[in-house]
Amino acid sequence: MTAPADIRTGVKNEESVATALSSALGDTYRLMVKTHIYHWNLEGPQFFSIHKLTEGQYEDLFKATDVMAERIRALGVKAPDTVEDLISGNVIGATQRTSDIPTLVKDLADDHERLALRMHAVIRVAEAQNDAVTADLITARSSFHEQAAWMLRASQG
Repeated sequence: MTAPADIRTGVKNEESVATALSSALGDTYRLMVKTHIYHWNLEGPQFFSIHKLTEGQYEDLFKATDVMAERIRALGVKAPDTVEDLISGNVIGATQRTSDIPTLVKDLADDHERLALRMHAVIRVAEAQNDAVTADLITARSSFHEQAAWMLRASQG
């Protein structure tokens, strides 16, 4: 589905940008849920600091999913409308069944790095299609993931 006739912003191929953005949206949503699950189940001497860190991260991730889905709609394409569509092709790893803070923190940091790399690919697609808005949006998201990975790793010394 292409953009409605009354929306013309110079984006060459809205569908290709929306497809790339939908994959990043699915990964963002999955990482938000995973971070929230870890937030609930942390145990250990760093509980409070990591609990607060992950709370800020899952809140940011949740807000980002809405912004990304709305950008897909602004491109004239339907956002993923089933859970299966949302999580298909995710790069986010499986949730670990442990309360061990170092294990959970490393797992989240690894996922943030994977998602930052996916965001870089979306930026390239957006730029190739003359979509500065999506490229800018996803550049900010990539920055968030790079910083989140750094903060998680730094918290472990």
